[in-house]
Amino acid sequence: QMQLVESGGGLVQAGGSVRLSCSSSGRSIVTFAIGWFRQPPGQEREFVAGVSRSGPITSYADSVKGRFTVSRDSAKNTVYLQMNSLKPEDTAVYYCAAAVGSYGGVVYRVKSDYIYWGQGTQVTVSS
Repeated sequence: QMQLVESGGGLVQAGGSVRLSCSSSGRSIVTFAIGWFRQPPGQEREFVAGVSRSGPITSYADSVKGRFTVSRDSAKNTVYLQMNSLKPEDTAVYYCAAAVGSYGGVVYRVKSDYIYWGQGTQVTVSS
């Protein structure tokens, strides 16, 4: 089993920055591909950013490219999502998830590829 816990969300003004953390217990986080997803109010959950199991390789949704950065710290068993230049449309509940796909050098962008999910953390960006 693997438990993922997100933290770092909150209220921030447009143009500001927030760093989300995704901590793992039970399993080493570097043995999984990790994805960040978000779910705005009344909308579907969507892929934001991810890091592959090996490499690592990172990938981003077009809407956040150049503003968000995903990284991991194996010693702390944690993956981070640094979010800069935040916009009101970034308001959402942010989730991290772990995938056990066969390909180590792949970032998985589809929700169904992920089997472990955190409980989510709210990020609200005010205009």
